[in-house]
Amino acid sequence: MRFTYNQIISGIVTLIGVTMLFSCQGNLSEIRALDLEGDAPQAEALDLNLKYTDSGRLVATLKSERMLDFTNKKFPYREFPDGLEVEFFDPENKSSTVSANYGVIYEETGLIDLQGEVVIYTSDSTRLEASQLYWDQNQGWVFTDKPNKIRFPNGALNEGQGFDSNQNFGNFRSRSNVGVQIIEDKEDE
Repeated sequence: MRFTYNQIISGIVTLIGVTMLFSCQGNLSEIRALDLEGDAPQAEALDLNLKYTDSGRLVATLKSERMLDFTNKKFPYREFPDGLEVEFFDPENKSSTVSANYGVIYEETGLIDLQGEVVIYTSDSTRLEASQLYWDQNQGWVFTDKPNKIRFPNGALNEGQGFDSNQNFGNFRSRSNVGVQIIEDKEDE
């Protein structure tokens, strides 16, 4: 079973939400009493290693050195300034990973922005590399204007400058690309 990019990104969002539920301590009056500096996050998590389970089965893990919660701002977001790595497990315990040097999730727009050596490695050995990748959760759309490279398990390679795609990559539009496609020549019987 392969994970779709939608499942991967949805997992990231779910993991961050669960993290926020367990990251706060104290009562509401103590929180309101805090005098935060203008640009300070309302919460910070360090050495994050979150495990997300469903019905007792490990579904995903999220690791990050640091997460900053700015959901108290006019334009709320959560930021991973030191990068993040998310590993997803299918029912057969095969894993897919997403990693980036920086990440931010914008609450109101549903946009996820991953930057700096973004790598998606699926359980079937497909590897997507980009310097920046966006996923619009509301529209179900993945896109970038940056250089990207996709290596497929059969050896095929696609290198391009920007692409737009639906979240399961069934409608992929590359703006400019070069590549190597592997075509099997089957004889008619």
